Amino acid sequence: MEKSMMDQDILKVLYTEEEIAQRIREMGRQMYEDLKDKEPLFVSVLRGAFIFMADIVRACQVRCDVEFIAVSSYGNATSTSGAVQITHDIQQDISGRHLVVIEDILDSGNTLHFLKQYFLTKGAASVTICTLLDKPSRRTKAIHADYVGFEVPDEFVVGYGLDYAQKYRNLPYIGVLKPEVYTK
Repeated sequence: MEKSMMDQDILKVLYTEEEIAQRIREMGRQMYEDLKDKEPLFVSVLRGAFIFMADIVRACQVRCDVEFIAVSSYGNATSTSGAVQITHDIQQDISGRHLVVIEDILDSGNTLHFLKQYFLTKGAASVTICTLLDKPSRRTKAIHADYVGFEVPDEFVVGYGLDYAQKYRNLPYIGVLKPEVYTK
């Protein structure tokens, strides 16, 4: 396949399309074993997790339902403001449901800490966190993911749903964005 114009903005590839697919299959098998009797509600955090959500739900193969929530704490910046805002809420009652929150990256922990408390307050029976990427070096909240695809270094990553200023989400791999792209 011919390289895209976006590839020129990538410093290095951290995880290839094939590595991501393999890891998601592994995670799906584990999640199936853990969740097969719960009929969970998978909640994708938009926009970044939409690609991961589609793949992990197919890999897991449990009887489930899906929902979407959109939150904002970054805007077009490269670091979180710390204030989490719900811009699109889930559309169904979650009382007594087992939720699996699907996120693209667990970074500071602000968003997932907020969402876990929010869903428990709304009556969820349990809240499990599944993230494609974990960046523990940036954590400011005491939260961890139950399922993690890959641990990443403290670099600005894009691709496979992750963006910078709403671009690069459609790269099939996860790469480090060249600093000159986001420091212009």
